[in-house]
Amino acid sequence: MFIMTGADAWTLKDGSKHPTGFWAEEAAVPYQEFKKAGHEIVVATPGGVVSPVDEGSLAGENAKFRAILEAAPEFRDPIALADVDLADYAAVYVPGGHGPMEDLAVDARSGELLATALRAGTPLGVVCHGPAALLAAVDADGRNAFAGYRVTAFTNAEETQAGNADKAIWLLEDRLNEAGVKVEAGAPWSSHVEVDRNLVTGQNPQSSEAVAEALLRQL
Repeated sequence: MFIMTGADAWTLKDGSKHPTGFWAEEAAVPYQEFKKAGHEIVVATPGGVVSPVDEGSLAGENAKFRAILEAAPEFRDPIALADVDLADYAAVYVPGGHGPMEDLAVDARSGELLATALRAGTPLGVVCHGPAALLAAVDADGRNAFAGYRVTAFTNAEETQAGNADKAIWLLEDRLNEAGVKVEAGAPWSSHVEVDRNLVTGQNPQSSEAVAEALLRQL
């Protein structure tokens, strides 16, 4: 199960909208790895909308990912998060891009699914800005289901170097730490993966392949 953003814009501090979606490499590379290992993939989004790709993630040498995405029918035919029965799936994976900062971070159904997967011991992989989705996994008492878990995610340093930190309403590393989720930051733009029980997290696009490999080891 790929849980993916349905947002094509990220709201900034000044109220402007930054075009976004999912980051191509973070969907395309794990997709290839999972398919190569023989797994079927289903994509789910809020409302069942087709997840938009961030065109910025297809620039330059990353243009190679466009063909992978366009050849994958799963990305064109998502189901709604409301219709997901986790009992049907062996693992859950959440790619990043700034899209999850806009919708999955506050999507109660997405948060419920991730918390359920965590409690059930279902292998769960999340990369880059995808950990924004963990913020919505809040129990009835207001406690985050991932509190106390060790994760990595797109860091404040990387957001600063990308030129977005000053524009953002909130930063992912800060918000995760505030929720009691322990963020371990590696060197900017280097592959860095954290594994804590059934939770596998990657820091940035460069971590996509390593996250997929770690998730496949769990499977």
